[in-house]
Amino acid sequence: MQREFPVAPLVGVGAVVVKDGRVLLVQRGTEPLKGQWSLPGGLIEIGETLSAAVVREVLEETGLLVEPVELVELLDRIYREGERVRYHYVIADYLCRVVGGTLLAASDADAVRWAEPAEWDALGLDPVTMRVIEAGWQLAIKAKEGESL
Repeated sequence: MQREFPVAPLVGVGAVVVKDGRVLLVQRGTEPLKGQWSLPGGLIEIGETLSAAVVREVLEETGLLVEPVELVELLDRIYREGERVRYHYVIADYLCRVVGGTLLAASDADAVRWAEPAEWDALGLDPVTMRVIEAGWQLAIKAKEGESL
Protein backbone atom coordinates (compact mmCIF):
# COMPACT_ATOMS: atom_id res chain seq x y z
CA MET A 1 0.00 0.00 0.00
CA GLN A 2 1.56 3.23 -1.14
CA ARG A 3 1.00 6.01 1.42
CA GLU A 4 2.95 8.76 -0.29
CA PHE A 5 1.52 9.85 -3.66
CA PRO A 6 -1.17 7.13 -3.54
CA VAL A 7 -3.27 6.04 -6.50
CA ALA A 8 -6.41 6.04 -4.31
CA PRO A 9 -7.44 7.41 -0.91
CA LEU A 10 -6.44 5.28 2.09
CA VAL A 11 -8.86 4.54 4.94
CA GLY A 12 -7.76 5.15 8.49
CA VAL A 13 -9.06 5.58 12.02
CA GLY A 14 -8.36 7.96 14.87
CA ALA A 15 -9.25 7.95 18.54
CA VAL A 16 -10.42 10.72 20.84
CA VAL A 17 -9.63 9.02 24.15
CA VAL A 18 -10.98 10.93 27.14
CA LYS A 19 -10.09 10.08 30.74
CA ASP A 20 -10.16 12.14 33.94
CA GLY A 21 -10.82 15.40 32.09
CA ARG A 22 -7.92 14.95 29.66
CA VAL A 23 -7.45 13.79 26.05
CA LEU A 24 -4.82 11.31 24.90
CA LEU A 25 -2.35 12.72 22.35
CA VAL A 26 0.57 11.24 20.45
CA GLN A 27 3.54 13.00 18.95
CA ARG A 28 3.70 11.71 15.39
CA GLY A 29 6.88 9.86 14.50
CA THR A 30 6.18 9.72 10.75
CA GLU A 31 4.78 11.92 8.00
CA PRO A 32 2.36 13.48 7.60
CA LEU A 33 2.50 15.71 10.68
CA LYS A 34 5.83 14.25 11.89
CA GLY A 35 6.76 15.83 15.23
CA GLN A 36 3.31 17.30 15.81
CA TRP A 37 0.86 16.33 18.52
CA SER A 38 -2.22 14.58 17.20
CA LEU A 39 -4.74 11.86 17.94
CA PRO A 40 -3.62 8.22 17.98
CA GLY A 41 -4.62 6.25 14.92
CA GLY A 42 -3.59 4.79 11.61
CA LEU A 43 -4.67 2.78 8.60
CA ILE A 44 -7.07 -0.14 8.67
CA GLU A 45 -5.81 -3.50 7.48
CA ILE A 46 -7.56 -5.57 4.84
CA GLY A 47 -10.48 -7.46 6.39
CA GLU A 48 -10.36 -5.40 9.60
CA THR A 49 -13.38 -3.49 10.87
CA LEU A 50 -13.11 0.19 11.74
CA SER A 51 -13.68 -0.48 15.44
CA ALA A 52 -11.06 -3.28 15.52
CA ALA A 53 -8.61 -0.98 13.72
CA VAL A 54 -9.03 1.84 16.24
CA VAL A 55 -8.48 -0.59 19.14
CA ARG A 56 -5.35 -2.03 17.48
CA GLU A 57 -3.89 1.35 16.51
CA VAL A 58 -4.33 2.88 19.97
CA LEU A 59 -2.77 -0.19 21.59
CA GLU A 60 0.16 -0.16 19.13
CA GLU A 61 0.88 3.55 19.58
CA THR A 62 0.11 4.07 23.27
CA GLY A 63 -0.04 0.74 25.11
CA LEU A 64 -3.65 1.45 26.13
CA LEU A 65 -6.58 -0.84 25.43
CA VAL A 66 -9.65 1.15 24.44
CA GLU A 67 -13.27 0.55 23.61
CA PRO A 68 -14.86 2.65 20.82
CA VAL A 69 -17.97 4.45 22.09
CA GLU A 70 -19.23 6.51 19.15
CA LEU A 71 -18.16 7.88 15.77
CA VAL A 72 -17.10 11.51 16.19
CA GLU A 73 -16.47 12.45 12.57
CA LEU A 74 -15.64 11.02 9.15
CA LEU A 75 -13.22 13.31 7.33
CA ASP A 76 -10.74 13.75 4.50
CA ARG A 77 -7.09 14.58 5.20
CA ILE A 78 -5.50 15.64 1.91
CA TYR A 79 -1.95 16.94 1.76
CA ARG A 80 -0.76 18.37 -1.53
CA GLU A 81 2.69 18.95 -2.92
CA GLY A 82 2.22 21.44 -5.72
CA GLU A 83 -0.57 20.03 -7.87
CA ARG A 84 0.06 16.42 -6.80
CA VAL A 85 -1.63 14.73 -3.84
CA ARG A 86 1.14 13.60 -1.50
CA TYR A 87 -1.19 11.98 1.08
CA HIS A 88 -4.94 11.32 1.01
CA TYR A 89 -6.65 9.66 3.95
CA VAL A 90 -10.32 9.17 4.76
CA ILE A 91 -10.39 8.93 8.55
CA ALA A 92 -13.10 7.71 10.90
CA ASP A 93 -12.46 9.30 14.31
CA TYR A 94 -14.05 7.57 17.30
CA LEU A 95 -14.64 8.61 20.88
CA CYS A 96 -13.04 5.86 23.00
CA ARG A 97 -12.82 4.90 26.65
CA VAL A 98 -9.79 3.28 28.30
CA VAL A 99 -10.40 -0.27 29.49
CA GLY A 100 -6.83 -1.36 30.27
CA GLY A 101 -3.14 -1.17 29.47
CA THR A 102 -0.25 1.06 30.48
CA LEU A 103 0.58 4.35 28.77
CA LEU A 104 3.76 3.99 26.72
CA ALA A 105 4.87 5.54 23.41
CA ALA A 106 5.32 2.79 20.84
CA SER A 107 4.99 2.00 17.13
CA ASP A 108 5.18 5.25 15.14
CA ALA A 109 4.52 7.57 18.11
CA ASP A 110 7.58 9.43 19.44
CA ALA A 111 5.75 10.42 22.64
CA VAL A 112 2.34 10.13 24.30
CA ARG A 113 0.64 12.28 26.89
CA TRP A 114 -2.64 13.25 28.46
CA ALA A 115 -3.58 16.89 27.82
CA GLU A 116 -6.13 19.06 29.59
CA PRO A 117 -8.24 21.47 27.52
CA ALA A 118 -6.16 24.46 28.71
CA GLU A 119 -3.07 22.88 27.06
CA TRP A 120 -4.52 22.12 23.62
CA ASP A 121 -3.71 25.48 22.00
CA ALA A 122 -0.13 25.51 23.32
CA LEU A 123 0.57 22.09 21.78
CA GLY A 124 0.15 23.45 18.25
CA LEU A 125 -2.63 21.09 17.25
CA ASP A 126 -3.74 21.64 13.68
CA PRO A 127 -7.26 23.06 13.20
CA VAL A 128 -8.82 19.80 11.96
CA THR A 129 -7.41 17.84 14.90
CA MET A 130 -8.64 20.53 17.29
CA ARG A 131 -12.13 20.41 15.76
CA VAL A 132 -12.28 16.61 16.15
CA ILE A 133 -11.03 16.77 19.74
CA GLU A 134 -13.61 19.40 20.65
CA ALA A 135 -16.42 17.37 19.03
CA GLY A 136 -15.25 14.22 20.84
CA TRP A 137 -14.97 16.14 24.09
CA GLN A 138 -18.61 17.23 23.80
CA LEU A 139 -19.70 13.64 23.09
CA ALA A 140 -17.69 12.49 26.12
CA ILE A 141 -19.52 14.99 28.32
CA LYS A 142 -22.86 13.63 27.09
CA ALA A 143 -21.70 10.02 27.50
CA LYS A 144 -20.45 10.74 31.01
CA GLU A 145 -23.94 11.80 32.01
CA GLY A 146 -25.01 8.22 31.24
CA GLU A 147 -21.89 6.34 32.36
CA SER A 148 -18.26 6.89 33.31
CA LEU A 149 -15.52 7.25 30.70
